[in-house]
Amino acid sequence: MDKKSSRLKRALRLRCKIKKLNVNRLTIHRTSQHIYAQVLSVDGTATLAAASTLQPDVKAGLSNTSNIKAATEVGRVVAERAIAAGVTEVAFDRSGFKYHGRVKALADAAREAGLKF
Repeated sequence: MDKKSSRLKRALRLRCKIKKLNVNRLTIHRTSQHIYAQVLSVDGTATLAAASTLQPDVKAGLSNTSNIKAATEVGRVVAERAIAAGVTEVAFDRSGFKYHGRVKALADAAREAGLKF
């Protein structure tokens, strides 16, 4: 099994567990250059809040979009937008990525900004 299919298998297993919790989910995606985060509704049909390193307001204060500092900023912004939308509790969907580095930095920043998970 190659690296991508292993990640997708982990993601599917995690999403099945999150679905049973019946809460909004904070899902992330990372590439080599950018990181994306969005808060999805319980049924997954609506995006309640989103942030990424491609957005001008997030990208403005960053010198590089592919490091831990950028992930921290995205986590803070998505948490602020989620709280403004009335969401305070989420389940963290790491999309099969290991909880390490940029993924961990984003999660920690979202927790510090007020999201509970």
